Amino acid sequence: MARRSARARLPMVVMAAVAVMSTTAVAGPPAAADAGPDKPTIRYTEYGIPHIIASTWEGLGKGYGYAAAKDNICTLAGTYLMVDAQRSRYLGPEGRASPGQNQNGTTNLNSDLYFQRINDDRVVERLLDRPAPDGPEPEVKEAIRGYVQGYNRYLAETGVDGITDPACKGAAWVRPITELDVYRHAHAEIIMGAADPLLDGLVTAAPPGASATAGAKAPTAAQRAKTARRIRDAMAASRRDSMGSNALAVGSQGVSGGTSMLLANPHFPWQGKNRMWQSQLTIPGKVNVSGASLLGLPAVNIGHNDDVAWSHTVATVAPFGLFDVQVDPLNPTYYLVDGAWQKMTSQQVSVEVLNPDGSVGKVSRTLWSTRYGPVTASVQGIALPWVVSAHAVRDVNRDNLRALNTWFHLDRAKDVHDVVNTLETTQGVPFFNTVASDRKGNALYADIQATPNITDEHARSCLTETGKLLFNQALRLPNVPPVSILDGKRSACDWPDDPDAVAPGLLDPHDQPRLIRSDFVGNANDSAWLANPEQPLSFPRVMGDTAAPRSLRTQELILTARNRIDGTDGLPGRGFTPETMRQLLFADNSRAADLALNATVKACQDTPFGLVLVDGNLVDIREACPVLAAWKSHDFTLDSRGSWLFENYWFQLAGGKGIESLPWKVPFDPKDPVHTPNSLDPGNNAVRDSLARAVFAMRKAGIPLNAALSDVQKVTRNGEQIPIHGSLHELGVLNVVTPGLVDGKFDIAFGTSFVQQVRFTADGPPQASSVLAYSQSADPTSPHHADQTRLFSAGQWVTERYTEEQIAASPALRVKVLD
Repeated sequence: MARRSARARLPMVVMAAVAVMSTTAVAGPPAAADAGPDKPTIRYTEYGIPHIIASTWEGLGKGYGYAAAKDNICTLAGTYLMVDAQRSRYLGPEGRASPGQNQNGTTNLNSDLYFQRINDDRVVERLLDRPAPDGPEPEVKEAIRGYVQGYNRYLAETGVDGITDPACKGAAWVRPITELDVYRHAHAEIIMGAADPLLDGLVTAAPPGASATAGAKAPTAAQRAKTARRIRDAMAASRRDSMGSNALAVGSQGVSGGTSMLLANPHFPWQGKNRMWQSQLTIPGKVNVSGASLLGLPAVNIGHNDDVAWSHTVATVAPFGLFDVQVDPLNPTYYLVDGAWQKMTSQQVSVEVLNPDGSVGKVSRTLWSTRYGPVTASVQGIALPWVVSAHAVRDVNRDNLRALNTWFHLDRAKDVHDVVNTLETTQGVPFFNTVASDRKGNALYADIQATPNITDEHARSCLTETGKLLFNQALRLPNVPPVSILDGKRSACDWPDDPDAVAPGLLDPHDQPRLIRSDFVGNANDSAWLANPEQPLSFPRVMGDTAAPRSLRTQELILTARNRIDGTDGLPGRGFTPETMRQLLFADNSRAADLALNATVKACQDTPFGLVLVDGNLVDIREACPVLAAWKSHDFTLDSRGSWLFENYWFQLAGGKGIESLPWKVPFDPKDPVHTPNSLDPGNNAVRDSLARAVFAMRKAGIPLNAALSDVQKVTRNGEQIPIHGSLHELGVLNVVTPGLVDGKFDIAFGTSFVQQVRFTADGPPQASSVLAYSQSADPTSPHHADQTRLFSAGQWVTERYTEEQIAASPALRVKVLD
């Protein structure tokens, strides 16, 4: 009853909050005013978090668009430049673009050709013409219509020359946007799971000349195996350097003092179009949701409402598949299907480019397609020669704008069963798992998404020999999606249409894994198999592996949940509370250190004279032994010493390899997947040599072996160096942080971005706290460019203001009314 009465008071509180017309801080509750449908209102609280309230979806989108542009106008304008295929026109063809999950993944020219082809084909326009669920629902269209108004209003008020962010101040490419720009951006986000591995190959594929096809022979078994391994290794390397996430949902049997909890911990880029941005979106009586979205999408992608909290993690489904098509050696733009030759289709794609002398020229390429999709010359940079055969691509998300409908429905879900229904009826999630908890005490894991309809039977019948190797367990590495290569000579090998799927070529959503429990479920980017080890899941092979080694981060997530629920982790009591959830995430414990530190110290101490010859260098590792021996905490907190040395050593030993390939004494056992493999062999030369390489590298870089993590892992914001805790995925640390060079400068490239924990009780509003690791604004002149980054550095959270009373009580309250 308390929760109902709080809702009943909502309109009075809303009217009180929207009365302040300026953007200055206010000390107390403002006087009453009527927001009205034409007056969406943005209430800013601590750390610049906007709470947007409106009477309509259009008004809500208007408020979101204005506030998002205010914080990140240059990032957004750069995104619209990209999807309109004009980066080469303004920034030059040789510059770097980030169209996929990775940073700086291709050239501006290739990015433009890729998006221009999509635009020439009117892919997005055709989807907009379709009714829901294929096209956007009315609420989506209204919100995006408003978003454009809000974005353009901010730009008109500020003017291009008045933009404070030097990244685009006065830039000719900053312009008002249209609704089509926003939908193109949404579509680019949905297809980005295929962009990194395929984009360059799609815009460079060209038919071979007669000299290449004359006498050409099909690849040998050894050549096929080599190609499969190279693609697999390249995919694994790309996954290490791109987005990931953890998510943990705890049900009624796993919490203390509530009915359920959720931890959202996406590991997204710290720069560019895939930045997350935090907001609360409210239409009284229709929606009230708080969390974060990919910047520029006017909905909450990860967050909570009154009754449900949810997050996403990157899944192990490959959102694309390849088709091997045999080509005519005398005319390689013809390919064989069902015994008959078919002609490929061609199209000329042209983009404008900025020449070195400042003039504008044009680059054109002829691109080719088959009945299955466009032809590619490579996957993840591994060449697929167009000689005896060509390789065509089918992207499961090319015709997907349904994801917008998915998120708008999730924002209004009532329980985890509603979440499952949304996932099944929209099939819009592009390459993510969903983890959720609800007020009723349920914890949900669901890998229900847009998935190629490649059943195990279809795979057995249609995979090519190379495809079998690539799809096969024997060549798998943790977290690497099973990429399919199907026989394009048979039309029956195309993805069949399932009557229970939402769109052609999709796997039946009812065949996709889901699990509801009262203790816990979670995911750390491995497959669905061990969402909870007490109830292993099965599913079609196209969705990932089973009975295979889990990553050390998956092990850490499971052990963290189990030990807290059992009360065996050294913290007081049993079951999760908001404080213990925060402590455990930011403890930065390393599963790799738990398993291997003692053996590593022994290997160091047992090395004769402490001297190791590696890569032509004689390295004295004796200094490393006491440093590692003293690192008893196994953590990557800021004051830890020895952690940076161990990270560099472990990356040398384990980087790019499957966990089972390391020198363990106890191999992986599918009956004990959380604790095996284990017991690193200190006598194995790889252990000693990897440590020597790490010691040599640190000395060459001038970094003391006992350096505190805070001395070496930090970001610079306006001249201020902010230390960052956490470590690489390979170290089995939940708080993933991936440092590297970004645009020539040291920064955090990927890692913990938006962190949110939510606790539900039987009654009353949800209790939540969060931190946006890189802060709300990419503008270095903004007061919210680094404020939450400092908070994250200190291991602290922002206590969420969710109810109208909480928002009105903020001492930092600033209100902007968009009349």
